[in-house]
Amino acid sequence: MTELNPRTDRDPPGGAGFPAGTLTVCPVAGIPEIRPGDDLSAVLAEVLSTPGADGGRVPWITDGDVLVVTQKIVSKAEGQIVPLDPEDPDAKRRLIESESTRILRRRGDLLITETHHGFVCANAGIDLSNVEAGTAALLPVDPDRSARRIREALGHHLGTDIAVVISDTFGRTWRNGATDIAIGIAGIAGVIDLRGTPDATGRILEATEVCIADEVAGAADLVMGKDRSIPVAVVRGVDPVWLRRGSVSDEIIRDPSGDLFR
Repeated sequence: MTELNPRTDRDPPGGAGFPAGTLTVCPVAGIPEIRPGDDLSAVLAEVLSTPGADGGRVPWITDGDVLVVTQKIVSKAEGQIVPLDPEDPDAKRRLIESESTRILRRRGDLLITETHHGFVCANAGIDLSNVEAGTAALLPVDPDRSARRIREALGHHLGTDIAVVISDTFGRTWRNGATDIAIGIAGIAGVIDLRGTPDATGRILEATEVCIADEVAGAADLVMGKDRSIPVAVVRGVDPVWLRRGSVSDEIIRDPSGDLFR
């Protein structure tokens, strides 16, 4: 983890030749299989630190870093794993409907639903991958709260002031392929509002709002992947302006009154 030394303008991450403002994205290996009831924050504190000379732990994660944690291990730790017969399509349909406030579209076995959190996604975000056969993973009940708890616990364990993003893989209605987005955040903005500020040419921006949390989640997924058993990554070098109290629920979920498609 030596590449994750604190950044300075003269010694940027990744070595000489990279300008100030460079981001470093590092996969975090060594996460054991997480099971319901595990203390996820304690597990994370262990892998985000090294043994110290005095017998304690010395964190290698530093103030201002963003810890990105996949939804799956959060759901496992919080007991959001339920039995499901994979051979019974009606059981899966009933589970999806129970996790949804409404069904927006149906096509065969695929349902596009709105979850209790306000997410519009396939099959209410229920996941059958990387869980034991005969079970399904549900989304955390309150992902923002989950992110806050992880951030607070790691602050206690490691004495660091970091941000936390809980990520999940979503498809896009008008684009092929999937990407990771933020479903819960703590200590980082969801959206940065650039309206009223000048662009590079001095023209005042009128409509630009950037979903920083989703961009960080997508960047982290590039080193985590879907088949590498790497459910955690650290993003270093984000703009300190982004590091503030944030909420997916309050900032990112679009109010139906402003939605042209529902």
